[in-house]
Formats: sequence, C-alpha cells, structure tokens
Amino acid sequence: MKRLLLIRLVPTLFVLLALLPAQPVVSAVTRIKDIASVKGVRGNALMGYGLVVGLNKTGDRRQTLFSNQSLAAMLERLGTSVAPRNIKVENVAAVVVTAELPAFAQPGTSLDVTVSSIGDAKSLQGGVLLMTPLRGPDNEVYALAQGGLTLGGFGAGGGGNSVQVNHLTVGRVPGGGVVERPAPKVSLTGHLEIVLDFNDFTTASRLATAVNTAISDATATPMNGRTVAVTVPDIYVGREVEFIAALETLSLDTDVEARVVINERTGTIVMGANVRISSVAVAHGGLSVRVDTQFNVSQPAPFTRARGAETVVVPDQQLDTAEEEARVMALGEGATISELIQGLNTIGATPRDIIAILQALKAAGALQADLQVL
Repeated sequence: MKRLLLIRLVPTLFVLLALLPAQPVVSAVTRIKDIASVKGVRGNALMGYGLVVGLNKTGDRRQTLFSNQSLAAMLERLGTSVAPRNIKVENVAAVVVTAELPAFAQPGTSLDVTVSSIGDAKSLQGGVLLMTPLRGPDNEVYALAQGGLTLGGFGAGGGGNSVQVNHLTVGRVPGGGVVERPAPKVSLTGHLEIVLDFNDFTTASRLATAVNTAISDATATPMNGRTVAVTVPDIYVGREVEFIAALETLSLDTDVEARVVINERTGTIVMGANVRISSVAVAHGGLSVRVDTQFNVSQPAPFTRARGAETVVVPDQQLDTAEEEARVMALGEGATISELIQGLNTIGATPRDIIAILQALKAAGALQADLQVL
C-alpha cells in the first residue's frame, strides 16, 4: 500500500512600496436612463397561493396536509363537499405564485408568473396552474394567474432508476397573469427626483449640470450622492412624459469608485479600469513539501508464531522538499491594474496567487482601490 501526502504552503510574498499621488480616474460617457430612474417608477412584487393539477403521480403526498385542505375548499366552492382526510390525490401540488407588477400597468396587461412548489411534490412537469389571485403588500388583489407550466426540463424513471434534467419543482407560466387592478400611481408633475443606481457625489453633480445645460428653464439640484431634484419647466407642464424622455437621452461622464472584487472560492477577479497602483516590486515563490509513505509487511520466520510472533505492517516514510526560485516583478510609477496582471502572468502566478498578492497590496496601502472579497 502506498499513500502520498502533498502539502502546498502559501507562496512567499515580499512587497516593497513607495506611495505616490493618486492618478486621475477614467470616466465613461453614458445616458441618464442607463444609470438612473425616476423616483417611484418601479415594479411591485405580487404573491399568491394556488394549486397545480394534472401531474402524473408526482404531486404532494398525504403528509402535506395543506394541499388536501386547499383542494377540499376549492371543491366545496364548486359545489362538491368532501372532507380533507378522505382525499388522497397524487396529481395535485400546492404552490406559491410570484410575479412583478410593472409601473403604470393597467387592467388587461399580461404578466409572466413563477410557480414554486411548497410541499413535497417530486415534479411539476405537465401541470396546470388553477386560477390564483396575486396580492400586493397592501393585501389587495392586483392580478389573476392561470395556465400551463413550462419547466425547461424533464424527469423520468422506473424500476428504481430515474433521470432528471434541470429543476422540476419550479416553473413559469408565460403571460399567465392578467392585471385586474392598475399599479399604484406615480406623480410626474411639478417636481421630479432622479435616483442614481449607485451612490457617487461626482456623478450626481455632473447629472445636475447636464440637465441645467441642455434644457432651458430646468432647475436640477443634487440632494445627495444618489438623488437629484429636478423642477419641470413651464413649457413642459402637461407634457411631463416628453420632459422625462428628454432627460433620459442626455449624456454625461460617469465617475465610479475604483474597485477590485475577488471571489476566492472560484478564483474570480474583476477589476475596474481606473484602479491604480503605487510603485511596487513583488517577489513571488513557493515551497512544496512531499511526504511519501510506503507500507511494508514484516512477516515472521516459520515456526515462530507459537512463540508469539505476528505479522505487522511497518510504515516507511520519505520526506522531500522543493522551493521554487523567486520571481521578481517591478512596476513603475502610476502603474495600472492591467500592467500588474500582465506582470503576474509573466511570472506564472495563478488566480489564487493573484488574489493573495492583491490582498497584500491593499493591506500595505499600495492598491489605490476598494477591495471587496465575496
């Protein structure tokens, strides 16, 4: 028998720094509609409880009591009275139905709904959702959902063998929801608030400047790093939709915080173009320790078992160490993150090595960016 134990120590890292003034960041020209929205113009979550029928013996089992109770209540409304304890149906599953009510949605608008099993159903394949009221946070019914499910997968089995493709207990009903009550109203007259998707004081100030410069008689004032208050000009009174359309097409130079996002579990690194690094030199190497264990069998000589001799296993261990030669990379003043990555690739650093180096650079103050670890 042979057993190998390989130990990989964390690569040795030496960082020499000289902190330098920050470099100017890179901005991008974009439209207002791509980075902001009008306050109050948003979707609204809807949810309801319903039943899916028509399953091929893959529905809720008897221990899921609420599905039997729901089925009995539905049959009673249809004129058939039956006790829940007398119902044993495997073709029915209790589900939660969710959807999003778009802003300004009016009665008759179609919605896509998502159907999720909440019992112990094995599959919703081939099922049909019965009419389910969808309620908002105010407990008012805003839509009704009904229709056949699409799962994007399938499952089959028999004789103890089964096969499954994708998830079978969550499905969708495209266009299966119909709006019955209009979405909550949003006032677009007199005073508007433009809300950025991210918090940045520089971008908010630039947005206000772009509005005041492009549209005469418009008054835009940044309230904070995310919200800009805009007064509707007199020439647009009664034509607020046209005013908002004119706002959305305006362009400005956005400015975002320099940021590096890493996911050590997957080895993923995402870096913005405006990340800067101070003058730095990196020496990178690694130490590997290899333990080789060989199990030998010690067999006693003949006729010695009577005197208590036994066959035993004797481990024979051998230890080898190997240290990689240090590889040095130097970056000049104002180096960019792309230059750093090119240098790390040159010395053969792996994604996990790069993550360790970036964390060390941030700890030492040489990485001029916000480092986020997922």
